[in-house]
Amino acid sequence: MPHYMFQGRYSTQAIKAMVENPQDREAAARALVEAAGGKMHSFFFCFGQEDVVAILEFPDDTAVAACVLVLGASGALSGGATTKLLTASEAQSAMAAGKALAGSYKPATG
Repeated sequence: MPHYMFQGRYSTQAIKAMVENPQDREAAARALVEAAGGKMHSFFFCFGQEDVVAILEFPDDTAVAACVLVLGASGALSGGATTKLLTASEAQSAMAAGKALAGSYKPATG
């Protein structure tokens, strides 16, 4: 299954709710991922621009998009990003494909 990295920022309302009532947000996220046929490898709260980072597997792009839409519609997040990841083997296959295509692109010249 394809891998994805999800990075998200909680809304002010969600942070307020978690401070007032500490709760396991990993369990809630895992339930959503699994309902879409996915698997959660890791879930971290973090410092910086994002509040959470998760490494996930999903059957396809549609499944991960459905989860992101549900999260967005919930109002719990104020923003975020989903990045599709490649394994080292997949990256090596892409490198080989790139080598085969290398002569087919001509960059702009001045």
